[in-house]
Amino acid sequence: MVQQLKTPPRLRSLRNLAVEATGGAQAQAPERPSLSLLIQFDFNSARVRPQSQQALLNLSQALLTPELASSRFAVEGHTDAKGNEDYNLKLSAQRAQAVADFLKARGVTEERLVAAGKGATELANSESPYAPENRRVRIVNLN
Repeated sequence: MVQQLKTPPRLRSLRNLAVEATGGAQAQAPERPSLSLLIQFDFNSARVRPQSQQALLNLSQALLTPELASSRFAVEGHTDAKGNEDYNLKLSAQRAQAVADFLKARGVTEERLVAAGKGATELANSESPYAPENRRVRIVNLN
């Protein structure tokens, strides 16, 4: 878990080095280290089910390790495509906040966490928009 969330080592820059994209393509920034957790919540609720608490305990311990202690993290709540878009955004934000609150209660400082709801805007399984893996919480290293 720690390895998945660590930022890659920074490379030293080289002077007078020009990089040009071929074919008009723009270079994309590397994706930030992240971890998706299938956290179970009560139906239509932001209450974390007891069977998901161990995963969150493991996450809180990982975030408190020396390798991650200085990093900030986004806690993103995601839903499947079932239901109203506005409702899904609100529910996913509440679930992200519930996970952030759980982590804060275990010693992760509030300044290190930013909770946000994404609703069904970024499905993990776009082939099956109602699949359980779309109902998740994603932790993203912001450093």
